[in-house]
Amino acid sequence: MAKGKILVVDDSPTQLNMMRAPFEENGYQVITATDGEEAVSMVETENPQLVVLDVIMPKLNGFQACRKIKSMNQDLPIILLTSKNQKSDEFWGMKQGADVYMTKPFDSAELFAAAVKLLA
Repeated sequence: MAKGKILVVDDSPTQLNMMRAPFEENGYQVITATDGEEAVSMVETENPQLVVLDVIMPKLNGFQACRKIKSMNQDLPIILLTSKNQKSDEFWGMKQGADVYMTKPFDSAELFAAAVKLLA
């Protein structure tokens, strides 16, 4: 039985697989989306316990999707995982409601540890 449901969002199939791997390896059910609009829709229909969200995506970017998701469910933890590594990007991401802001390339153990802390 899965420990919980994690929504992983990235428009790159390679990145999506790398982001989902630590969760699947540790017994979590992982659902995926490839753009911000799909992510917002899946939060409504799938009720995940955590969202791992890329920033640079089509339709809605990760900042926009984060803001929409937090307006729907303030308590849903969101990790923004992105190649945007400027302090101003991190500030903006946190202002949109992200609980954690991590930059790519990322360490899967660090991603999983941040997620476990948010899920606790």
